[in-house]
Amino acid sequence: MRVLLSTSGSRGDVEPLVALALRLRAAGAEVRMCASPDSADRLAEAGVPLTPVGRSARAVMDGPRPGPGDGPRLAAEAMAVQFEQVPAAAEGCDAVLATGVLSAAVAVRSVAERLGIPYFYGFYCPIYVPSPYYPPPPPLGEPPAPATSDNRALWDRNNQGAFRRFGAALNDRRAAIGLPPVQDIYGYGYTADPWLAADPVLAPAGPADRDVLQTGAWITPDDRPLPPAVEAFLAAGEPPVYVGFGSMPAPAGTAKVAVEAVRAQGRRVILSRGWADLALPDDEDDCLAVGEVNHQELFARVAAVVHHGGVGTTTAAARAGAPQVVAPQIVDDQKYFAGRVAALGIGAAHDGPALTADSLSAALAVALAPETKARAAVVAGTVRPDGAEVAAERLFALAGIRPQPSDPKERQ
Repeated sequence: MRVLLSTSGSRGDVEPLVALALRLRAAGAEVRMCASPDSADRLAEAGVPLTPVGRSARAVMDGPRPGPGDGPRLAAEAMAVQFEQVPAAAEGCDAVLATGVLSAAVAVRSVAERLGIPYFYGFYCPIYVPSPYYPPPPPLGEPPAPATSDNRALWDRNNQGAFRRFGAALNDRRAAIGLPPVQDIYGYGYTADPWLAADPVLAPAGPADRDVLQTGAWITPDDRPLPPAVEAFLAAGEPPVYVGFGSMPAPAGTAKVAVEAVRAQGRRVILSRGWADLALPDDEDDCLAVGEVNHQELFARVAAVVHHGGVGTTTAAARAGAPQVVAPQIVDDQKYFAGRVAALGIGAAHDGPALTADSLSAALAVALAPETKARAAVVAGTVRPDGAEVAAERLFALAGIRPQPSDPKERQ
């Protein structure tokens, strides 16, 4: 079986698909991926062939923030590169699975439709599935929704807004390859049975209009040792607090404020530089700056994790039993995971992206409390590690192909 996995975005969007790719490959599938050029090194490391699609996600993140009026243009550009670059990668595949922003995903589904290939859509946070039981995230580039308790009307409004932003561009491209127009963007983009690649405890699928398959989070087992400098730092004192925002930008002064707040709690700091290029404010020996490291190993040995609320980091910290402080930076799923961490009693939700020494210190006081640590240890035992396996088995079953016995080197 040949499978194309496609996504748009940063490392947090790519990493779950790496986990799925490895599981599919272990079961005998040939897997390739369409993703941002930034993912080239990671996919080469995993041995997954890459077709680079679109611009560097990091360059986009580091560039000027788009305004409300930029939405249609950006969506049209995102779709255009998918229509132009995905067909060659999809040719000869038995299945296509996409994740990421809807404007790119509808283009990928259109390519799969044109080639007659079964298509599946995966997502990492339950708040994006239309449902009459809860309201949608705020609409992009539009005035705030009117006050109403009719959730279906709010979802319909967002759906219509999506059509205004990129429906015409989508249908122009579809017409050019002989496909009929799409009017229901959400219905076409999310499909009738999307896959929720998130842990059922951290992000339970709520009631929805669609037949959602919750597989569990797609996690790659990581047995890389920590760098010697990190091991030496961990051995030199009590467990430190990890601070990192992954591929997110961070407000100016974040590193200085974070170090001050952690020190106020009597703790040492491991600061992840990330895409924001965070730097330590001084050269005191109670702090260490690191690049990309094995979170599965490191988070099991820290006192708490301060982060942005991406699904991967939230899941890794929860699985390690590390209390968390989540300071959401941009997107609504980060706010969702901040709320879930607080609701589960495994950490604190920071109010907004901008940290102050006082606000972060207060949140850390909650995360470092003995009862939070105890609760985090309990929840850690409930986080499922087999989401990628569940998804891979489902994909083989839907394709009517029996998987081969897994390679023991890849089955961990």
